[in-house]
Amino acid sequence: MTNERVRTAEPARGGGRPGLRDVAELAGVSHQTVSRVFKDHPRVSAETRAKVLAAAAQLDFRPNAIARALATGSSRTIGVVSFDTTLFGPASMVSAIEGSARDADYFVSVVGLASPSRRSVAEAADRLRGQGVDGIILIPGHVPADQVVRHLPPVLPVVALAPAQTVASAVVDQYEGPLAAVRHLLDLGHTTVHHAAGPTDWPEARDRMRGWRDALTAAGAPVPEPVPGDWSAASGYERGKALALDPSVTAVFAANDHIALGLLLALHEAGRRVPEEVSVIGFDDIPEAAFFSPPLTTVRQDFAALGRRSLALLLDQIGAVGAPAAPAGVVIPTELVVRRSTAPRRT
Repeated sequence: MTNERVRTAEPARGGGRPGLRDVAELAGVSHQTVSRVFKDHPRVSAETRAKVLAAAAQLDFRPNAIARALATGSSRTIGVVSFDTTLFGPASMVSAIEGSARDADYFVSVVGLASPSRRSVAEAADRLRGQGVDGIILIPGHVPADQVVRHLPPVLPVVALAPAQTVASAVVDQYEGPLAAVRHLLDLGHTTVHHAAGPTDWPEARDRMRGWRDALTAAGAPVPEPVPGDWSAASGYERGKALALDPSVTAVFAANDHIALGLLLALHEAGRRVPEEVSVIGFDDIPEAAFFSPPLTTVRQDFAALGRRSLALLLDQIGAVGAPAAPAGVVIPTELVVRRSTAPRRT
């Protein structure tokens, strides 16, 4: 057995984090060889690569992202700036991006902002650039994406998960899903569909309301006044108590599944049976939707596809050579998932 194979790890010089030279000394190779291993250089033998990786594991060595970016021109790290990750939509977007990035051998660094402002966006971008990210995916929440990206450096590759004109964008279709939901209820014989709306300062809520209204108008059905509120189950419950008192209400489209959850409880407490007396449809298809009582008919957003497509758009920018192309836009379709919360209207 050679000396290299029986060496043991010693504390890094100066007692700090281990560096390339510490790994090189333990592996019995030059620090240039260690650098080549972590750059995936083709001219490194399998035996040497295994020896270096074993030494790195023993020392718990991890290549510094900024150093790697300086050496290779790429940190293989992307940044995500998101507003209000407590909500299902933004949280699911972040999770989908992280999964797609892992599949592409990229790291993700997330900065969550409580509220958007010129200063907070600029600070988030500076923080991520300081980490050596190759580009940023922006989840702007209720603020128009084009207003937010104005505060980002023009040389930084950016993709917005919201409609945008000035940067590439990837979005889930927020309009066609409500159209399908309302048509489903009308096809079941309901004469109209009430709407428990999301907060109107969110573009997603406005698009879902527009789809609901246009579907009713196209069918020549009455258009009830939408019931405003926020995205929460508590808001759905409060609005549900009012809707439950109106015997003419036989079908409701809720702007998200949490609103629908609160609505179901309010209807149950009022003695209005779902779906025998009132049909309810949500939007999102959260993991719990199939376990509501009754299981919720809803519009599914494909967040996995959104993660893949947004990452692909960003990597296209990162790898682009020459003048930037016109901003690209990708729209991901939704799917109506029919469960037991909708049924034909009783005559």
